[in-house]
Amino acid sequence: MTVYVDEITDYGAIARAVGLRTTKWAHLTADTREELHAFAARIGLRRAWFQHAHDYRWHYDVTPSKRAAALRAGAQSIDRAGLAALMARRRAAQA
Repeated sequence: MTVYVDEITDYGAIARAVGLRTTKWAHLTADTREELHAFAARIGLRRAWFQHAHDYRWHYDVTPSKRAAALRAGAQSIDRAGLAALMARRRAAQA
């Protein structure tokens, strides 16, 4: 099983519009939810920060410092296309 983290992206206007404190983050996900939650806990993420708006797009948003911690802890870096492909595979598996 693998944990993945994509690139830091600046979501500027979107983040400010909803009142977020930071505008730059990445997405942390894994092959299984259980693996993701265990990994997230190891790097200090709260379970309340888990996002699962759709059954296939579950993840944690991570700041640049938490992304760095994830990489140090063994997460695999992927680009946005890789993350999109992972989500597409999950969606297809549900169909």
